[in-house]
Amino acid sequence: SEDIWKLFNREWRDVLCCMIFLLCIVGYIVLGLVAWVHGDPRRAAYPTDSQGHFCGQKGTPNENKTILFYFNLLRCTSPSVLLNLQCPTTQICVSKCPEKFLTYVEMQLLYTKDKSHWEDYRQFCKTTAKPVKSVTQLLLDDDCPTAIFPSKPFLQRCFPDFSTKNGTLTIGSKMVFQDGNGGTRSVIELRDAANGINKLLDAKSLGLKVFEDYATTWYWILIGLTIAMVLSWTFLILLRFIAGCLFWVFMIGVIGIIGYGIWHCYQQYINLQEHPSSVLTIYDIGIQTNISMYFELQQTWFTFMIILCIIEVIVILMLIFLRNRIRVAIILLKEGSKAIGYVPSTLVYPALTFILLSICICYWVVTAVFLATSGVPVYKVIAPEGHCIHENQTCDPEIFNTTEIAKACPGALCNFAFYGGKSLYHQYIPTFHVYNLFVFLWLINFIVALGQCALAGAFATYYWAMKKPDDIPRYPLFTAFGRAIRYHTGSLAFGSLIIALIQMFKIVLEYLDHRLKRTQNTLSKFLQCCLRCCFWCLENAIKFLNRNAYIMIAIYGRNFCRSAKDAFNLLMRNVLKVAVTDEVTYFVLFLGKILVAGSIGVLAFLFFTQRLPVIAQGPTSLNYYWVPLLTVILGSYLIAHGFFSVYAMCVETIFICFCEDLERNDGSTEKPYFITPNLHGILIKKQLVPQKQKE
Repeated sequence: SEDIWKLFNREWRDVLCCMIFLLCIVGYIVLGLVAWVHGDPRRAAYPTDSQGHFCGQKGTPNENKTILFYFNLLRCTSPSVLLNLQCPTTQICVSKCPEKFLTYVEMQLLYTKDKSHWEDYRQFCKTTAKPVKSVTQLLLDDDCPTAIFPSKPFLQRCFPDFSTKNGTLTIGSKMVFQDGNGGTRSVIELRDAANGINKLLDAKSLGLKVFEDYATTWYWILIGLTIAMVLSWTFLILLRFIAGCLFWVFMIGVIGIIGYGIWHCYQQYINLQEHPSSVLTIYDIGIQTNISMYFELQQTWFTFMIILCIIEVIVILMLIFLRNRIRVAIILLKEGSKAIGYVPSTLVYPALTFILLSICICYWVVTAVFLATSGVPVYKVIAPEGHCIHENQTCDPEIFNTTEIAKACPGALCNFAFYGGKSLYHQYIPTFHVYNLFVFLWLINFIVALGQCALAGAFATYYWAMKKPDDIPRYPLFTAFGRAIRYHTGSLAFGSLIIALIQMFKIVLEYLDHRLKRTQNTLSKFLQCCLRCCFWCLENAIKFLNRNAYIMIAIYGRNFCRSAKDAFNLLMRNVLKVAVTDEVTYFVLFLGKILVAGSIGVLAFLFFTQRLPVIAQGPTSLNYYWVPLLTVILGSYLIAHGFFSVYAMCVETIFICFCEDLERNDGSTEKPYFITPNLHGILIKKQLVPQKQKE
């Protein structure tokens, strides 16, 4: 027919934006290659000593020395820890951490009787010569620590081995100890020093623990996501035959899952109320992250319970007040099921989108890591006492002891600080990070836009076929995908560029909020909140308009601006369309997504918390059980969203085509409607189009 012919008769659109987009992709690839040449991910994986050498790197003298040891951990309470991102003390690689208290002076006295004490002590020194130096000379030469104390490896670093005794923090059963300089220090001071380092390692601590949990549970996570995929696919197939019944399954299932969450939160709240915890743990010293502590608080579970109760009430009220609209949405879903039945390849398309998105995310992460680890070791002057005019200046460790800085600042160190350089490439690394993030956002939004346009083209082909399925061309989805790539890359890049710019502004806003958090007053916080809200509304409004613009592009093949204008005018002439297809239909599908994610989430919770021993034995050595749990829930929701978004795009495309059909045709023999008579009668009866159109 003429309408089918229009779908295939195309011209290149928005060529300038297409060229800019392709140039950005080429630049992105070049950036990745340059970062790969200059970067070294080992710098992020291995701890680095004061000379810039990796601990535990294979093929080096430190291959068997995988742990970083601090000569004087007490110096890590200095303000320069946060300023220079380094503890102002010598750091060396060792094979194990100290296991007992021992000062350098005590070791010298014991050395005359038993040389084994020196054998144990020299593991933590830079020299293997006999211990004949005085403490003063030792401090000047910086060869050995003045004292060692019981420690254990944590994040490949030696940290004090804290323990509790009668509710009191101790180390090696001691509350005070000798520092090797003739002074007496308390465990509290050592704890504060450990906290100083922890401020630098807190994020890495969480990251490594999360990585360990993923390494333990990845197999079970994949099983959970596979079940979510099968469940989503099953729901999509059943929607074609029992859409009405399945809606009741969605409704009862969601209400039941939220109700189970309320009951579980209440049980946890009662248990903590009856057995409050007051035992001092390792979290109290700040070495580990404190996230799990929140789950030991009554207020946490009480807050969860209140939130779930509010959500339960909102869902029930929406079901009551939208019951008539939901009936129409179910009818639209049935029509969408017929379209998907004639174009079954659309059910496979979310897998392609997932693969493309995964490639973009992996490329962005790898490029960011290589950029962050680009450069050569940079050394800076660190003054342990903090009284040196040359502090934080760059230096050369090979000749540092012979320079004027060493003479002007006795005790100053030339320690490794970070990786950098003075070349043009190194000077623009922050700019490259911004470019990496921006192009990543642009690509992600482009892939989503490409999927929406391809699906819209396939479903539009179904709608404008007079005799279904005889007039539907072969492989409508792949044909629509090819048209979108060949003719409309520029238009899709234009629309996705707008979204990427808005998202970039939001990220910059969050970054400024994070950097200026301490200097903000009430007015600035209020303005920040208003800006965040405005950008959120703007992003969602543009996404909604873009989605309908892509449908018009798929139907008529016009450029982005013309399609967006036509889509906006069409929506204004059919305002009730928003209430039905974009609100009620999405709400029904949202219940399905929640049911899939909630069902898999409940099973994952019972499994990872060892409450399903009859079915299968879950992992027992998790740091945080909520890591795989949240991954399964979020992954299940994204999988369900990917599959159900096919239905959402189908319904929206059919309705846009229906509105166009009513404006172009009158139902006569010369201009018949393309919509099925049954659906046409129901939509007109439900007054989903203006009265003028019905007449």
